[in-house]
Amino acid sequence: MLYSENIHFTKNGINFTDKDGRKLRVNTAVKKGLKRVSNWFLDMKLYGVHFVSLYFPFWSIRRFVFKIAGVKIDRNSIIHMGCKFFDPNGVNIGRDTIVGERAFLDGRAPIIMGDHVDIASEVMIYNSEHDINSPSFKAINGMVKISDYVFIGPRAIILPGVKIGTGAVVAAGAVVTKNVRDFSIVAGVPAKEIGERKLKNPKYSLGRARLFQ
Repeated sequence: MLYSENIHFTKNGINFTDKDGRKLRVNTAVKKGLKRVSNWFLDMKLYGVHFVSLYFPFWSIRRFVFKIAGVKIDRNSIIHMGCKFFDPNGVNIGRDTIVGERAFLDGRAPIIMGDHVDIASEVMIYNSEHDINSPSFKAINGMVKISDYVFIGPRAIILPGVKIGTGAVVAAGAVVTKNVRDFSIVAGVPAKEIGERKLKNPKYSLGRARLFQ
């Protein structure tokens, strides 16, 4: 007799199975059950965070909610409206950094942004991806580090484990799968170096964002 998709009552007692139907030991099943409950709480937290991110035009309110949710962000930085997360606790943003509207910051592993980083609209930064050769299609996590004075153009995608060097430029729509060296310019799918930034000693500030972004 089937009780749920993972709990089965049989003549010999209760059996637990994973999502692929493989039998689990009781202690493994308990751990998975607790993990599922934890994910439910995370989902509810994300619902509230994303509601505020999408519909509250005042940065002071969004900043308060993001910090309560676990985002570490300097008081002189800003995240525009519509930004979404997978786990806010993994996001660490430095000074005078701007994250554009409708960006996605994963956070299942650390995302570390330096100072004066300019992230354009709809940029997606991922910390986790599936191992397509794994029998269980398991996830692989990797930290993303974005150094000072980096500019990432609209709709670029940064994949897990990537480090972007100081002053580097990522062109719009690029998919970054490998590390980017200091002051280089990369573009394309996958991103490849197409040039080098002439400004080697940047000292600019990004300044204040628009009032209702």
